[in-house]
Amino acid sequence: MSEHSPKRRFASRPGDAESWIKAPERHARQGQAGEAFPARLTIDVTADMRGRIKIAAFQRGQTVADMLRELFEREFPSQSGEAS
Repeated sequence: MSEHSPKRRFASRPGDAESWIKAPERHARQGQAGEAFPARLTIDVTADMRGRIKIAAFQRGQTVADMLRELFEREFPSQSGEAS
């Protein structure tokens, strides 16, 4: 029999969550070049909600991420005198 090669993984889990959270992104996103540590937000939604969000973004010609960023900016504007 032939030996199986070790399973290749796409990504590994971070050893230290705090340093992983503060690690700079590998590729700067458009419009975020000046932001040293963009934050990642993970939420759980139903499969139905996810589908509706993806369809709405597609119909608007946007990515889901861009559409949700605009929604968050509209719903949670930065306060005057507060760092954005």
